Amino acid sequence: MPSSKPNHRIETCLIHDGTTRSQFGETSEALFVTQGFIYETAEQAERRFLNEEIGYSYSRYSNPTVTMFEERMAVLEGAEMAQATATGMAAVTAVLICQLKAGDHVIAPRAMFGTNRSIIEDFLPSFGVTSTLVDGANLDAWQRAVRPETKAFFLESPANPTLEIIDIRAVAKIAHAAGATLTVDNVFATPLFQKPLELGADAVIYSATKHIDGQGRCLGGVILGAKTFIEEKVQPFVRMTGPTMSPFNAWVLLKGLETLPIRVERQTANAAKIADHFAGHPGIERLIYPGRADHPQADLVKAQMSGGSTLIAIDIKGGREGAFRFINALKLIKISNNLGDARSLITHPATTTHMRFTPEERAALGITDGLIRLSVGLEHVEDQIKDIADALGKV
Repeated sequence: MPSSKPNHRIETCLIHDGTTRSQFGETSEALFVTQGFIYETAEQAERRFLNEEIGYSYSRYSNPTVTMFEERMAVLEGAEMAQATATGMAAVTAVLICQLKAGDHVIAPRAMFGTNRSIIEDFLPSFGVTSTLVDGANLDAWQRAVRPETKAFFLESPANPTLEIIDIRAVAKIAHAAGATLTVDNVFATPLFQKPLELGADAVIYSATKHIDGQGRCLGGVILGAKTFIEEKVQPFVRMTGPTMSPFNAWVLLKGLETLPIRVERQTANAAKIADHFAGHPGIERLIYPGRADHPQADLVKAQMSGGSTLIAIDIKGGREGAFRFINALKLIKISNNLGDARSLITHPATTTHMRFTPEERAALGITDGLIRLSVGLEHVEDQIKDIADALGKV
């Protein structure tokens, strides 16, 4: 539930809110590694299963450590309720499947994480759900795609990996006028810099694997929204199908939340300095960063985001050969398809996260053979800049 301490700032809430202590009065959150729970009587077990008594029955349904993570995430997002999942992709799948049936229709942008798009294009049709992909920045395209059977809109903003921004408030209005819901994947903006629920979204999802853990330790996901949506749609699906977050991962993620603001603020500051330093570099075709005035949608960034991003998209000259030469020359920055980590990480989307797309699809989205996605970490910014500069010298 939202914080009962409205005078506390979010940094304080991320350390204290949602904590439930055992009889031992531990300082850190307790880790309840158990698959089941003991009932005092058969009558109590019956009441738990009838939802007539608050309590735990089975960790696939709920667990005290996972509950603490869910409650703290709800406070951070400003949501009525949260449902944790095993991974970010479990959150994507659950939030769509739980509200759709055969014959329904989904609208989403073409610019998305490759696996997100696979769920919509390849997985949902097996359940009889159709979809239309649109130019996310074109509001008329969203409107034209609406059908009588449209039940859900889904988007990322900023988008992976091109950092395209979509007008969440405007898309939410189109969705609601059509009687549909809007879900926003808010990973790249983080819950610190963008509040989709305040902009009209019905649900927000995160891969908690990214900034929320932020230290490359575990997987996790979370869905946030209104209490009725989580209880009536999301919870039954997760409890029955089982993409449940483990108590240990919830405990790790709780530890990550304690330092989330400090980490993201430093990573974003570093990313902004790197973007400014290398914009216009002769080895770079283009550089895209949401915090810069030359971002294609800079006004929209200012309107719906309170900060930039920890991600930078850089188009290296020389296509794939130039991008590979640059990536392989890096010493400090590591090659990985993860992001939001304390370590700076880099990937080549055309051959990793978006390799399923055809060359024509990638070209239409601006995912060139020279494009790399840089996730800026917590190393000293001058060390990061030197590593990038040295590698660009090899291009």
